[in-house]
Amino acid sequence: MRTAVTGAFGYSGRYIAWRLLDRGHEVITLTNSSSRPNPFGDRVRAFPFHFDEPQELEKTLRGTEVLVNTYWVRFDHRLFTHDAAVANTKKLFQAAKRAGVRRIVHISITKPDIESELPYFRGKAELETVLKDLGISYRILRPTVLFGREDVLVNNIAWGLRHFPMFGVFGDGNYKLQPIYVDDLAEAAAAGALGTADETLNAIGPETYTYRELVELVRKALGLKRAIISVPPMLGYWACRMLGLFVGDVVITREEIRRLMQSRLCVESPPLGATRFSEWVNNHADTLGRRYTSEMARRTDRGIAYRSN
Repeated sequence: MRTAVTGAFGYSGRYIAWRLLDRGHEVITLTNSSSRPNPFGDRVRAFPFHFDEPQELEKTLRGTEVLVNTYWVRFDHRLFTHDAAVANTKKLFQAAKRAGVRRIVHISITKPDIESELPYFRGKAELETVLKDLGISYRILRPTVLFGREDVLVNNIAWGLRHFPMFGVFGDGNYKLQPIYVDDLAEAAAAGALGTADETLNAIGPETYTYRELVELVRKALGLKRAIISVPPMLGYWACRMLGLFVGDVVITREEIRRLMQSRLCVESPPLGATRFSEWVNNHADTLGRRYTSEMARRTDRGIAYRSN
């Protein structure tokens, strides 16, 4: 069947597109980065989002049976905001409905909350409600932290451990997360494309860590002896802010620190993924953290491919 994947030249969208291609489906992608190298050759055609021209977006989606949506932004910035991402995703959903798309697979987040003070979780909750009221069959996947060869968080933790004599965790570091392998999420998205039931699934991995334990695991895999210390969250934020000036990136935001410390990335749910982070990090220790991965570079330079860490 014909499927559309948003952001197939990026991170999770690329894994999802490969999974769909492996199942024999035709795949197109909607992207803001049509000048990026196409990792699929002529197997995946790229189309612009056309958020400002909903009729063109609808035209692109005609004949598509399933839309897999990964479109989102990590934080608010002068170049992009959560509010704009919510508005654009609503346009995407409406265009899909008008185009006759029969099912939408949507990537959300664990513990979305319409009352949250955090725009990330509030926006995700709003979009889940919109999708459920759209009148189209859906699968909503709620991942926590993704890990994989192109990820930002784990790679940059490793980079920090390689480059500094000590590593700070915000507060006591005892808040929990359940990382899921990006290809396990992709398999759940591709499998969900074939379904008809309306469903919402927590997409978590088989292991649960405190943030401190996760950093310690990465340190051990790299074979490093670095002190892991607790720092006041605001001090940690400003240290990361200064580091961001050096690397030309937004390392972490205040909101991201709050959502970590609120344990929003941990739920009571059976694991959806099977890949164990502890095994993966050991298998990739030689390359992990060798280079810093910049979120802003990915957002502003639309002509370069996402590199593997």
